[in-house]
Amino acid sequence: MPAPRMRTTPLPGIGVQYDLTTREHRHLSVVAHRDGARTLSVYNSDDPDACAQSLRFTAAESASLVDALLPAHHSANLLHTTDIGLVAERIELSAVSVWNGKLLGETRMRTETGTSIVAVLRRADAIPSPAPDFRLAGGDTLIIIGTREGVDAAATILGRE
Repeated sequence: MPAPRMRTTPLPGIGVQYDLTTREHRHLSVVAHRDGARTLSVYNSDDPDACAQSLRFTAAESASLVDALLPAHHSANLLHTTDIGLVAERIELSAVSVWNGKLLGETRMRTETGTSIVAVLRRADAIPSPAPDFRLAGGDTLIIIGTREGVDAAATILGRE
């Protein structure tokens, strides 16, 4: 089967639109906005110029969706899963998080979720085994290990704004 053709159209001041027609003759488009957001549009099968559904994704949501669509699913955030039920995941701390500027110990992460923050990635540096007096900063990526439930709870706590 030949590779599908993708048509690219620059949208001055907005970004770039990518159009794809599937083998089932469905018209899809993705607008890559300059701010990193994406808009996915699906068009009616009987009228390929009439948009049936349009969804806007943040840059992070777009990355997750792209990851899910890869042939060999492997999450860039999920580092490892073992038979004993532990996962390690990267969680980015938002610049507007309540934890921006706070000490790691103030999160009470291990007490609240049973997870461990084993490293912090900050710009080009990696800080292994950060101590409770380590000061968090927006943009930090925390490497967290625990159960799936614990890591999900940690992501919820860290996502607080």
